[in-house]
Amino acid sequence: MQKRWVLKSQGSPALVENLSNQLNCGSILCNLIAQRGIETFDDARNFFRPDLNHLHDPFLMKDMDKAVERIEAAIMNKEKILVYGDYDVDGTTSVALMYTFLKSIYSEVGFYLPCRHAEGYGISFLGIDYAKENGYSLIVALDCGIKANEKVDYANERNIDFIICDHHRPGDSLPNAAAVLDPKRADCNYPYDELSGCGIGFKLIQGFAQRHNIPFVQLEPYLDLCAISIAADIVPITGENRVLAHYGLRELNKKPRPGIQAILELNNHKKVLTISDLVFLIGPRLNAAGRIENAKAAVELLITNTKEKALTAGIGINSVNADRRTLDLSITEQALDMIRADFNFETRKTTVLFGPDWHKGVIGIVASRLTEKYYRPTVILTRNEQMATGSARSVKDFDIYNAIESCSDLLEQFGGHKYAAGLTLKVENVAAFQIKFEQVVSSTIEDRMLVQEFEIDAEIRLKDITPSFFKVLKQFAPFGPGNMAPIFKSSAVFDKGYGRVVGSNHLKLSLCEPGMDNSLDAIGFQLGEFFPLISKQIPFDICYTIEENEWNGKTTLQLNLKDVRVPGAVS
Repeated sequence: MQKRWVLKSQGSPALVENLSNQLNCGSILCNLIAQRGIETFDDARNFFRPDLNHLHDPFLMKDMDKAVERIEAAIMNKEKILVYGDYDVDGTTSVALMYTFLKSIYSEVGFYLPCRHAEGYGISFLGIDYAKENGYSLIVALDCGIKANEKVDYANERNIDFIICDHHRPGDSLPNAAAVLDPKRADCNYPYDELSGCGIGFKLIQGFAQRHNIPFVQLEPYLDLCAISIAADIVPITGENRVLAHYGLRELNKKPRPGIQAILELNNHKKVLTISDLVFLIGPRLNAAGRIENAKAAVELLITNTKEKALTAGIGINSVNADRRTLDLSITEQALDMIRADFNFETRKTTVLFGPDWHKGVIGIVASRLTEKYYRPTVILTRNEQMATGSARSVKDFDIYNAIESCSDLLEQFGGHKYAAGLTLKVENVAAFQIKFEQVVSSTIEDRMLVQEFEIDAEIRLKDITPSFFKVLKQFAPFGPGNMAPIFKSSAVFDKGYGRVVGSNHLKLSLCEPGMDNSLDAIGFQLGEFFPLISKQIPFDICYTIEENEWNGKTTLQLNLKDVRVPGAVS
């Protein structure tokens, strides 16, 4: 598939030179700094040295005072508090955080995770009935609830109050809850609106701690959960999220909680944890519990205090994740077969597939896989009793939430973000939704959005890549949306003759350029198709990120190739 390489706007020469003088840093790195909106020494210090003092006052968030006061009243009146969360990683980390904190100061606390298959996303009537039957009069809902108006009214009729801690877009009206914490609500002036659901939960315990003179140091052990949620929920790693992720990673690497330590040991992970590890190692295993069985297992793994219990829970989570992997690969292959049999697929700008027997817990992963392969807005649907339920994933710059909202006359409910959403509709409306969604997307998406794009931060020579260069580059981390790992371009490079295809279809090279004595190792995942041309010793262009590779106790720099362009060939 053709991919576009786009060179980012470069920092002005004057600004780059000024930063270079102030920071005693080379022009390439100072250009990267300028691209991130950093213009002064103080800006650079705040970026490279995140500080917990940079966190905003939680009481700047609308309804924070009401939320704290309602929890205080519950404790004073000896009410039972139920912590309720979504079944994905953001939800389970949120529940683990809130439950553990409240349990440390008050005994009458429980937690509840809805069953993905029986209850669906978010707050459920069954969950409220559970609260009523077990004497809970306050529910703290995390990573869900912002559009649960009917459910909150149902709870109010049963004398159960809600505190909503959510980060999804609100509907036209807010639930009639005791407090609604969501920086995306129109009347909230909180300075940062990209927190994860767990991040909102952290602000609530920070507000409670502030009100009760609990030292912030006692909250630091919860930052690991914030970092995991930030990574897994793919929220921007900017502003407050950068601070929370930085210190959360520090907590994870300094003293991982027993459940996380169990996952690391069971998967033989001995390196320093990065955001990438949270996305690809920790996140999928926590997610698997809610996808295949019950998310309660993920919360129990995160809150356990003993190594023995953690190891037992970790073995269970690992096993469920293996089952999840088998399921999602099987369903992905079925989806690909449907696409291959559709002669009109190439003319469409969307992918909408319905498999009535597909496992509800993995359709989001399948949607992501197909979006990556065909690069178009994708919705994967399956049957859940009398309804079709689905997950949607988008491409860069296209707001799939808005597109789904334009089809709301065909939907029973929907919610989510710009790049990911969930929806429910009647089975008989699936065909009409496929047609209307295609019409909406076709009329609003730009052609450029349907071609995968690599944004090049800078063009450099391979000889510029030195240990000292990488030492500074590492300090740009943690990387993620809003602060992606820099992508570089180098031209007219060649392989020294040691290139080969490894694994399923990965390109392994040893790269250099004219006049260069040494070489740099490079790996290009799923780029094996380029090997026949590269092996002819034709100079070629590459775009890549720079990383460290550890092998047999030795750490070296390695290029992670994103794309290759060989003269006369189409990439």
